[in-house]
Amino acid sequence: MIHRTETDAYVLNRPQTARAPLVFSSPHSGRAYEQAFLDRVMLDSSQIRSSEDAFVDELIGMAPAAGIPVLAARVPRACLDLNRGCDELDPAVIEGIARAAHNPRVSSGLGVIPRVVAQGRNIYRGKIPLAEAEARITRHWHPWHDRLKDLLRAAHLEFGEAVLLDWHSMPHEAIEVHSRAGIAHPEVVLGDRFGASAARDVTDRVEAAFRRAGLRVVRNAPFAGAYIAQTYGRPSQGQHVVQIEIDRALYMDETAIRRSADFTAFRQVIGSIVSELADAFGRPGANSLPLAAE
Repeated sequence: MIHRTETDAYVLNRPQTARAPLVFSSPHSGRAYEQAFLDRVMLDSSQIRSSEDAFVDELIGMAPAAGIPVLAARVPRACLDLNRGCDELDPAVIEGIARAAHNPRVSSGLGVIPRVVAQGRNIYRGKIPLAEAEARITRHWHPWHDRLKDLLRAAHLEFGEAVLLDWHSMPHEAIEVHSRAGIAHPEVVLGDRFGASAARDVTDRVEAAFRRAGLRVVRNAPFAGAYIAQTYGRPSQGQHVVQIEIDRALYMDETAIRRSADFTAFRQVIGSIVSELADAFGRPGANSLPLAAE
């Protein structure tokens, strides 16, 4: 049985029985675009979705059946970025914010309240009130991260460790730009902050599952892991985070933001990877303790 919890901030699907210390998160696949937000932006419906990790939550939607909980965002990334600290506030887009120490993410317009979407397109004509930014953080950021902490704590308590796989998608062009001449571009980038957010054997097991599925995998370039990996990755304490970036061209039309003809087949590939990961991280007797129902 799968237990589903849905709030303004997230959708959580989790199994009755955990099979492994794995937790899956999808912080950028949210697509609950509220009219009050859309009324503020200066972009059309396709442009505002360009930084969204569209359909990633669907790609990993079979994980609860494999004994792995999935925490997916409802709030769109263009409205609030869950992979940023709640204090990463951009004075260029939020009224009443003093300019703080240099933060490259904020400076580039990608703070917790983003100023731009893909290709540097401005979201707003002017600034938004500080009260509105704080309301978004209260409504979405804190509940999502509180629930993520609960899931990691529960996994660690039951299995003696917790492994968070943080699922994202990356624009195909981002990989082409970073690929070396004459070498096929990677299809998956695993970020463990160069070993700071996950033990090497953890990342090795994740990489092996993707490689056995026939996908080209690299580590930490050009994406090494952002706030979630930095904050929750504590390998010395048995808590590991690996950020997973998947080439969008494998399963979607990036321009139209719709599933491609390859979507179903690729979702089956991800399903086989998820099953292998559950086996790789599972423990003897892992099915003996059912999780409490919501």
